Amino acid sequence: MNTLTNETLQAITRRYFFGRTACGLGSAALASLLNPQLFADQAPAPAPGPLGELSELHLPPRAKRVIWLFMADAPSQLDLWDHKPKLQEYFDKDLPESVRNGQRITTMTSGQTRLPCAPSMFKFAQHGKNGTWVSELMPNIAGLVDDLCLVKTLNTEAINHDPAITYIQTGSQIPGRPSLGSWLSYGIGSPNADLPAYVVLHSRLAAGSQSQALFSRLWGSGFLPTKHQGVAMRSIGDPVLYLSNPPGVTDTRRRRMLDGLAALNQTKLAEVGDPEINARIAQYEMAYRMQTSVPELTDVTKETKETLEMYGPDVNTPGTYAYNCLLARRLAERNVRFTQVFLRGWDHHGNLPKSIPDLCKAMDQPTAALIKDLKQRDMLKDTLVVWGGEFGRTVYSQGTLTKDNYGRDHHPRNFCMWLAGGGIKPGMVHGETDDFSYNVVDKPVHIHDLNATILHCLGIDHERLTYRFQGRDFRLTDIHGNVVKEILA
Repeated sequence: MNTLTNETLQAITRRYFFGRTACGLGSAALASLLNPQLFADQAPAPAPGPLGELSELHLPPRAKRVIWLFMADAPSQLDLWDHKPKLQEYFDKDLPESVRNGQRITTMTSGQTRLPCAPSMFKFAQHGKNGTWVSELMPNIAGLVDDLCLVKTLNTEAINHDPAITYIQTGSQIPGRPSLGSWLSYGIGSPNADLPAYVVLHSRLAAGSQSQALFSRLWGSGFLPTKHQGVAMRSIGDPVLYLSNPPGVTDTRRRRMLDGLAALNQTKLAEVGDPEINARIAQYEMAYRMQTSVPELTDVTKETKETLEMYGPDVNTPGTYAYNCLLARRLAERNVRFTQVFLRGWDHHGNLPKSIPDLCKAMDQPTAALIKDLKQRDMLKDTLVVWGGEFGRTVYSQGTLTKDNYGRDHHPRNFCMWLAGGGIKPGMVHGETDDFSYNVVDKPVHIHDLNATILHCLGIDHERLTYRFQGRDFRLTDIHGNVVKEILA
C-alpha cells in the first residue's frame, strides 16, 4: 500500500467532507480557503466557490468581476496624466539633488554625466466636473474622466521590468507566487461553468514598438492548484490551442475519450491521492466545454454596427487591442471573474515624442469604448476596470535631450493608474506628487494597497484570503497592504 503524505490526506479529507455535508456549513468550508478567523458581525454574502464548493465572502461585494487593462512596459505618467507646468522652467536643467536625494536609479542612466529635466511636449487640459488634467494624447478617455478615479501616487520598490511586473501581478518580485486572477479563481471561483474564471488577452504590438517579454508565469497559479491559472487566448488560429477536434474525431468520440481518461485519472487518484489529479480532470472538462463556448465568445459579427464603430476600425481584427477590449466586455457579460488585457510597447527609453502618440491612438478609443459599453449595459456598476502598468517614467531624459526629442527611464517612486466601476468613487483624483513627478507628497498608494483594494471591492479581506504552502500561510499582499478607503464609493 502506498504511503500518503499528511498534506495529501488533509486534502482528501477536505474534499470528502465538503462533498458530503449538508448546506449551511459555509464557515467550515471557508477554512480550506481562508484563515480560520472570525467573520465580521454582518452576515456574509454567499458566492460560488471553486468547483461548486460553498464559500462565503467577508464583505458585501461591490464588484462581481475585474477587467485589468495592463499597459505593460510602463507608460509615462508625465506625458499622459501627471501635469507639471512648472517643469517648463527646468528644461535641460539638471534634476536638483534635493529632489532625487540619492535615490536608486537604473544602470541605463546612472552612468550619464547629467540628468536633464525633460518637460512633456504634449498639451494638457482640464476635463470633467473635477477639472482633471489629461494629455491631448487621450481625447476619448478625457471625455470620461467623471467615470474614473485617477490615482497619481502608485509606487513600488521594483526598478526593472521583470521584477516590477511580477511584483504587481503576484505580490512578490520573486517568480513562483499565484497571480491576482488565480487568487480570485481560488477564493470565489466563477459562476460561468463554460469559460475559465481567469482569461488573458494579448494585444498585437504596434509597428516599431519596443517591448519586454511577457512570461506565462505572470498569469500562473503558482502553488495554487493549476485549475486556477489564467487561460491565454491567441490572436491567430484557434483562440486556445487544440480547441478544435482533429480531423476524423467527432464530438461523440471526444466525449467517450474524455470519459475514459477521467476514469483512469480517478483510479490513479484513489491510488496515490494527489489533489492535482482532480485539477487535471476539471481542466479536461473545461476544455471540452470551451469547444462550444469560445467560438461563440470570439464571434463578434453579431455585435451592432454602432458598437463596432465605437471601438474603432481595428475591432474586427483578432488580436488588436480594440478587438480585445470588445472581447473583455463579452467575457464580462458571461461573468468571467478576471480578464486581463495586455498592451505592450510603452518602453520609451528614447524617441518618446514620436512613439507614444501612435500607441495612444491604438489605446485611447477602445479603452473609452469599453467604459461606455459597460455603462450603457448597466454593467459598470459591478465591473471593476483597472488601467495602468508596472511603474512610471523619469522626469529626466535618458540619452540626449533636444527640443523635440527625449526618452525616459524607469521610475518606481510614483506613477499613475485609474480605476472605474464596481465599488470605486468616480470623478476624483487621489494623491499628489512634487513639481517634478519624482516623489509622492500626499497619499501614497503602494501596489500592495492597490491589490488589497481590488480584493475589497470583490468582498474579500486581503488578510484572510490565504493558502498554506511549505509550512506557512501565503497571501497576495504578503504581510503588507491597506485598503485605500478614500477612493471607495
